[in-house]
Amino acid sequence: MSTHNLYVALIHFPVMNRKQMPIGSALTTIDMHDIARASKTFGIKGFYVVTPFADQANLAEQVISHWTKGVGGELNPSRKQALELIQVAASFEDAIQEIEKKENQPVVTVATSAKALDGAITIATLKQKLASNASHVLVFGTAWGLADELVDTCDLKLEPITGPGDYNHLSVRSAASIYLDRITNG
Repeated sequence: MSTHNLYVALIHFPVMNRKQMPIGSALTTIDMHDIARASKTFGIKGFYVVTPFADQANLAEQVISHWTKGVGGELNPSRKQALELIQVAASFEDAIQEIEKKENQPVVTVATSAKALDGAITIATLKQKLASNASHVLVFGTAWGLADELVDTCDLKLEPITGPGDYNHLSVRSAASIYLDRITNG
């Protein structure tokens, strides 16, 4: 059961490469598993894996099917519950339209980044916004993060997760877990 009107989207296109050029990235099944498990733990309503690449979408569907309809779900029911949250979408726009149809209202999109974004809000501000009835989608990028063109389409930008030093290159699954914990707890 979800406790928040919050969704998660993991974007594989458009994202940035190390040279800060827009690309499409390969799906990583461990990201699917770990973000789904964090989403289930923190009461997230749904988790969208976004890839326009048919082979990657097929791989995602095979993984989901194995854990939700196959022997994986029989052997590990808690993993099944988590992976049941995952939907695969060909584009970010498709994912948003699907959520809006489910919720019967527009959704607020929230970009995340490891770098500071102009106009970024704090986690405390996002928590206040989540108190409304509006659905929100927390958007994560693979590779070296969301492409600027996608960030620019989002309604809000969220402050980055930082540590005590200058190093800031978390895996997306670690960043998702930290954000979800901070957003949904105290």
